[in-house]
Amino acid sequence: MKIKDIQHKIKRGLLTCRRLAVQSCKSFGTVDSDSGKVRKKWTLKRVLKNILGWFLFLIFAIVLAVAMRVFLLASFVIPSWSMAPTLMPGDFVFVNKMIPGPRIFKSWDFLRNGDFSMKRLKGYRKIRRNEVIVFNYPYSNRYRLELDFNVFYAKRCVAIPGDTFLIDNGIYRVKNLPDTLGYYDKQKQLSETPSEKFPPHIYKCFPDTVYGWNIKNFGPMYIPGENDTVAIDTMNIRLYRMLIEYETEQPVDVRDGQVFIANEPANEYVFRQNYYFMAGDHAKD
Repeated sequence: MKIKDIQHKIKRGLLTCRRLAVQSCKSFGTVDSDSGKVRKKWTLKRVLKNILGWFLFLIFAIVLAVAMRVFLLASFVIPSWSMAPTLMPGDFVFVNKMIPGPRIFKSWDFLRNGDFSMKRLKGYRKIRRNEVIVFNYPYSNRYRLELDFNVFYAKRCVAIPGDTFLIDNGIYRVKNLPDTLGYYDKQKQLSETPSEKFPPHIYKCFPDTVYGWNIKNFGPMYIPGENDTVAIDTMNIRLYRMLIEYETEQPVDVRDGQVFIANEPANEYVFRQNYYFMAGDHAKD
């Protein structure tokens, strides 16, 4: 072979290598080891298009998950025995937010102005008696009704707005309603347990010692609903004081045998919201 031919072949080889190097910067592909052919060619434009597609899919998935968490479903782990044997500690539950209606911030500037107050959107039906409900604990402050958004309770709704609820020797009852409420076997066990078997802080019950209510005998107590007019006096104001202060954002006082709301004498009150009575299936909680 002549030197010129060798030089020519080397030149052609270098040109080929250069052309392949340029192509490798513009495209990607997989090579079949048998045929040496490119199975699938990925141009830089196509790669970027696929990356953008996956990125948009990821953003959509995150938005969908957040929307479902806010408006549709929430998940919780049961922390205690209060709902045993219906729900046991460690049970993982999903909660349907569409029944009572999801809560959203009143102002979307909450991060800037620090106003974390919320409002509830309309649900598709009312909460029913005997349903298990997950809710924020409303009495994180013992002196006023104040929701703690970091504390969740799982309880059974044993009374709805308009009910008069009582515990009769350990058995949950609603006046003029013959149906069994909650987990009856545990209530029967509570009924048969001597009162002295309970520690004093368990046996004594809300609201205070004036009523003498306890874990086995409680009420009767009227559960107010929206637009309910309830006569109030110096005795039953102990039951409704925090609810009225929560709704009006005004102080409630008792002076000289008279109830005052925002320093105005009051003998009745029209409630603005619905209220519910919750109790654990374990009957002691």
